[in-house]
Amino acid sequence: MRLPPEHRSVPGLLTVSELTRLVQRVLQAACGECWVVGEVSNLRVPQSGHAYFSLKDEHAQIAAVMFRAARTRLPFQLQDGMEVIARGRVDVYAVRGALQLYIEALEPRGLGALQLALEQLKERLAAEGLFADARKRPLPFLPRAVGIVTALTGAAVHDMVVTLRSRWPGVHAIIRPVRVQGDGAPADIVAAIADLQEVPDVDVLLVGRGGGSLEDLWAFNDERVARAIAASRIPVVSAVGHEIDVTVADLVADRRAATPTAAATLAVPDWRELEERVAAQTLALQAAAQRIVQRGGDRVNHLARRLRDPRQIVRAMQVRTDELGERAKRALDAMLRLAQQQVRGAAERLHALSPLAVLDRGFSITRRARDGSVVRDAAQLEAGERLALRFARGGARARVEDVESA
Repeated sequence: MRLPPEHRSVPGLLTVSELTRLVQRVLQAACGECWVVGEVSNLRVPQSGHAYFSLKDEHAQIAAVMFRAARTRLPFQLQDGMEVIARGRVDVYAVRGALQLYIEALEPRGLGALQLALEQLKERLAAEGLFADARKRPLPFLPRAVGIVTALTGAAVHDMVVTLRSRWPGVHAIIRPVRVQGDGAPADIVAAIADLQEVPDVDVLLVGRGGGSLEDLWAFNDERVARAIAASRIPVVSAVGHEIDVTVADLVADRRAATPTAAATLAVPDWRELEERVAAQTLALQAAAQRIVQRGGDRVNHLARRLRDPRQIVRAMQVRTDELGERAKRALDAMLRLAQQQVRGAAERLHALSPLAVLDRGFSITRRARDGSVVRDAAQLEAGERLALRFARGGARARVEDVESA
């Protein structure tokens, strides 16, 4: 805007643009970067992704804007009524001559950003019914194979494998290694759950890691992981942290275990307990058979007392009853011994089929280093390709020098 000639010499006369720039310079010199506490109101997020709102207290308010790049870094969702601490700079929006706070960073007041994000996610998933008991499935009594999604190093995988082998030696344990913390961990866990859906005979999944801080366990509070667990066709046992740690994965899973060891305990029965149950049921069946025989004998005796004649027939019936009782007892004992032998034989055969038992006999598992796929045919390999070898105890890295086809 240009001033009329008669006003150009008037001292102190400013255009609106000059006044705005003057105010901007004064604000920048006086305030610079500042921290502001206030309540969010009138929040708008248009298609541009920028957030426009007001920060207010009981006496005043100021317009605020948080551009998309800064807003997408927030781990929680901004909402009206939320009390926040904002870092930014005060400036004048020249087009309207309005005072405005340009926010670079923001966090909730009183509740940590991660904790708030966690509570918001829990509320959203609970509203969708993902935590409902009605959608959770029972675990199989005796799974053919157990899929394990966890880090390949650390105590968690060791505890789960040892517990599985101790409780049911014949079970197959298929480990899909993942990162369990850090930026890439959620995507790793989601991919592992999807991979194990395609493995035949996997009847239950154990997904978890050892304990840690909220930040360490954050991958298991990720929405992508929660939805992958909910969508799994295979029942999932969550085994995250210690007993006091409860993550979103715990709430979505079909069963929650307090520790990785407890998860393995839930996955398979203890063969010793089953043997004790068989023995107890054997005694119960024997006692039941004896009661039946006793009642039959009592009934015969009762009838014998009532019958005056023929006594010879009654005595013969008594003898026959005793003989049948002894035969029934012997047959029942034989059936129970056979059942026990079959259970022990099945356990031994399952143990013989375990991939871990194969490794103990001197074999190894060869995988491609680049994608972890199992190599079953030398023709699949190329010279120079890197391999990962898994032995009964430990592993090694190797490179293909030459390929010999069968």
